[in-house]
This record gives sequence, structure tokens and C-alpha cells, in this order.
Amino acid sequence: MSPRSRRIYVYDTTLRDGAQAADVSFSLHDKLKITEVLDDLGIHFVEGGWPGSNPKDASYFREVKSLNLRKCRIAAFGSTRRPRVKVEKDSNVRALLEADVGVFTIVGKTWDFHVTKALRTSLDENLRMISDTIAYLKKRADMVIFDPEHYFDGFKSNRAYALKCLKVAVEAGVDVIVLCDTNGGSLPWEIEEIVKDTAKEVNVPLGIHAHNDGGLAVANSIAAVRAGVVHVQGTINGIGERCGNADLCAIIPDLQLKMGYRCLDSRDLRKLREVSIFVYEMANLPPDKHQPYVGDNAFAHKGGIHASAVLKDPTTYEHIDPSLVGNQNRIIVSDLAGRSNLVLKARELGLDLSEEDPQLAKILERIKELESEGYQFEGADASLELFIRRVKRRMRRFFRFRGFRVIDEKTRLGEPPRSEATIMVEVDGNVEHTAAEGNGPVNALDNALRKALEKFYPELRELKLEDFKVRVIPEGKGTASVVRVLIVSGDGEETWTTVGVSQNIIEASWQALLDSVEYKLNKEKRRRQRKKT
Repeated sequence: MSPRSRRIYVYDTTLRDGAQAADVSFSLHDKLKITEVLDDLGIHFVEGGWPGSNPKDASYFREVKSLNLRKCRIAAFGSTRRPRVKVEKDSNVRALLEADVGVFTIVGKTWDFHVTKALRTSLDENLRMISDTIAYLKKRADMVIFDPEHYFDGFKSNRAYALKCLKVAVEAGVDVIVLCDTNGGSLPWEIEEIVKDTAKEVNVPLGIHAHNDGGLAVANSIAAVRAGVVHVQGTINGIGERCGNADLCAIIPDLQLKMGYRCLDSRDLRKLREVSIFVYEMANLPPDKHQPYVGDNAFAHKGGIHASAVLKDPTTYEHIDPSLVGNQNRIIVSDLAGRSNLVLKARELGLDLSEEDPQLAKILERIKELESEGYQFEGADASLELFIRRVKRRMRRFFRFRGFRVIDEKTRLGEPPRSEATIMVEVDGNVEHTAAEGNGPVNALDNALRKALEKFYPELRELKLEDFKVRVIPEGKGTASVVRVLIVSGDGEETWTTVGVSQNIIEASWQALLDSVEYKLNKEKRRRQRKKT
């Protein structure tokens, strides 16, 4: 059977195995929203949790029934019955039945070391635990999946016993067996050899569940598919316990775009980056900019030679068309940049700038001067756009700055200081002089600037400061160092980043604030112009 004729079933365990990651805690609402997003992506199975482990997961299985899911099947996770307990009386098994779903995924021991050391039971009793649990659940479900925990370690330790565990599962009626590299320590060629060996002995569909402790979870999953598995488990962004699980955001496009297997509809695959970012948000984790396929920098080009080639043909430095996974290429302008970088970046920002433009050399030279002073435009597209517009005289000045004063006053120990900013600006000949307090000097400046301008430009009420980052450069000079401030702003429709640099943190913050406001005002101006045309 050729790869192109073979369907690979994708099983997502973000809500259970992914939720075991340090610093990740999904609320019930988060879990339900993620389920809807995974369903829209076209994931075949979504593991909702372990209903016998906590009340939240039990609630999930009640609430998930109210969702209008169209593509995915919900699976409930549990373990084999406990040693010397009848299956019908085991509390975890009863909790699975109460989840009332059509798919049960059961984890059981296959490594003889774990059976005797962790479970403290006999090898024969463990076989009965597997058989009893699967047979009991199979009569009450459409599908039972068996996850043999530590299978590869168990196979290496005692091949005969590990295979016997699988065979009793088959005799009990299991539908799929998903071989688990639970400790994440196996190597791709070991995975491939053991999967092939196992497939000769077990006549049910096989799957793979890999952890990333050796940095090989994606590679091991692909090796298993090469060896014949048809079911792949993983998590969005690879989140999970310890070093994480296999990252579905890499596995799916690897299998589908590189190897020709069928995982998702090609239209759904274009949603992959969007889903990745959504799960990061729900997990309250910063997105990994360098993540393959879906990261901000996955198709970013910084070196001048690279950008020049990409301008001629993107395939020179891009292994796939980024739009296939919902991403896009990005040109980074920095002190390493050449003319092609700047032209491509300007095009990306919607600006008219060609390699024949007489101002191009001037813009590039000034950018390199500013970066030598500490500016960083690769993370501040809004400031870069404003800079180019200023040089090309394509930007309206909405106000003129006349001055500001910031006062930080602390009168008592144990109480926070009081911050107040006074600002003076001129709008169409009208001088506005206002003051405002804030939660720190930068917030006070932000409040005062808005107070002065909102009467003239009410659209600034939509502007929100979303993040504020300070970097000391160069390091090692203490309070005499130059500081770089990055401000992330948004208006509910778009977010943008601006930068300021100074030896004075207030001045650096003011530069970034000013750019943020000017970006918003120019953006609204262009929107009004488009409506007129």
C-alpha cells in the first residue's frame, strides 16, 4: 500500500497528557473551547481527560455533549482495573462508564519491571487486569484503545512478556494498540525495528505515543508510521509532562506534506498555525517563535543573501509554501540586512519601496546606525513602518510634542510610590496641557497622552497597552546602561510592537508610546481613505 493511499488517524491528548505539563492548567471552559477548535481542525480523536482522576474532567464529559462537534470523536482515558479488584467494582472503570462516550483509551503495564515494582503485583495478574478491563469495556463502547505504557522499554527488557500483554488485549477485543515510549528515551531506529517486529505478532491496527525526553518524539512518531502504524497520538505544540509529548503541529505536516499520507483535509491544514496560537493562549504560555511550521520565525529571513534569493523565488530558502499551514514568510530588517530584505519587508508592510528607489540606501544606512545604538526593528514592525513612512514623507503628523514631566513620589515605607505625568501637545494650533496619575511612570505617561489627545481623536479609546518589555544593553554597565523598551499595543483587531532606546528608561518608554499612538492614528487614516475609494 502506497503512503498516499493510507490514512493516518490523529489522536490529540492535549487536554489530558498536555495538561500534565508544568505551568499548564486548563479550566473547564478552556477544555471545551480547545475541543471545538480541534474539531474544526479535523482531528479524528480528542482525549478529553481522565474522568476518574478529578471532578473537572468528570464535568468535561458532561458538558462536551452540548457542543456541536462535527469531525472528532471524544475519548475518555483510564487505566486497567487495580490488582485483585473485580473490574465491575473498580472505581476508575465505573468513572469511565459514567463519562458515557463511545471511545475508551486504557493504559496498562507491559514492562515487567513496572509490574513488579510499581504495581507490586504478579505478571499473571497484570495480564488478567488487561484482559478483564478491555473485555468489560468493549461490551459497553464502540471502540477500545489500549496504550501499553513503557512498551519499548518493556520489549527490550522482556520481549515475550511485552508481546503477551498485547496478545491478551487482542483476545479481549481491543480495536487499536498504541505503543508508548513513555520515558521518551528510545531512538528512531529502535522504534522502527520494534514496531515492525510487533506488527508480525499482533493482528490489530497499531499506533504510536511518543514523549520528547530525548528530543526525538516527532522523529520517533514518523519512524513508527514508516514501520506501519496508522494511529498517531500527540499534543498541540508538544506540551506535556517533563519535556513534553510529540508535537502534532510538526507531525501532521511532516506526514502529509513531506510523505504523502492523509491526515487532515488540506483546507483544514491551513488552520494549523491558528490552532497552535490558540492553545498557547489557553495554556497561558508564550508561543515558541522558532517552532517548525507554525512559529513566527519558521519562515523568517534575516540574512541579506537569503532575502535576496527569496525575493526571486521563495523555494530557495523555504522547504514548503508557508500558507499550507496558515503561516507566512517574514523578512527581518536588522544590521545584517541587505537591500532585498528591506524591499521585501516594505512589501510585507504594504509600503511602496523598490530596489531602484533613490531613498533605499539612505533608509538602510540609517536603520543600521539605529541598531548599532541599540534599536531592534526585527521585533518592532510598527516602528519600522513609521520610520520608512517618515523618510518617504508618507505620514501625517497628527500632533506636535511640546514637553512632559514625570514625578514619582514615595512618602511612606511599605506603600507604593505615587506616579504622575504632565504633558503638553499641540493639535492643529491648539495646545493641550494635561496631567494624569498611573500605576508607575510609564502608565502615567500613557494616561496623560491619551487624556490630551482623545478629545481630538476618539479612536484612541480603543488603544490598549498589552505588554511592556525592557532590555538592558549592553549588559554589565549597571544603571549607566542603555535600555531598549518594546511596547505591544492592540485595538481589538490588530496588535503591533513599537520600540524606544535611551539611557533614560522614561525617554525610551516615551518613544515607544509615541510610535504606538502614531501607528494607530495613521492606520485609522488609511482605513477612512479606503472607505472613500
